[in-house]
Amino acid sequence: MINIYDDINKLESTLRQTPEFKTLKEAVELVRSDEESKKLFTNFRDIQMKLQEKQMNGEELLEDEYMYLQKTAQLAQQNPKILAMLEAEMAVSKIIEEINRIIVKPIQSMYDGL
Repeated sequence: MINIYDDINKLESTLRQTPEFKTLKEAVELVRSDEESKKLFTNFRDIQMKLQEKQMNGEELLEDEYMYLQKTAQLAQQNPKILAMLEAEMAVSKIIEEINRIIVKPIQSMYDGL
């Protein structure tokens, strides 16, 4: 009997061993260990989540909310530790996107020619 979850768990373990994941882990630890960077990133993430939730609930973003998010994002991206972490996260995201493309390939191929 095939247990796809065994394969997925192995993939998760393999992902943790990639250089991209290790770089991300180190970058996160650098942000976590620097109180200013940690506070700045946490503030940015909290604002981002709050505004995304508002959008998902069909509420319109106010211009001052959007401007505040942009300013907070700029401040976060000017911090070298946060910038390095975001770049490392993008590298891991690229791997995950490629994995997703591979995983959905059998489903997409079924629809070819329709």
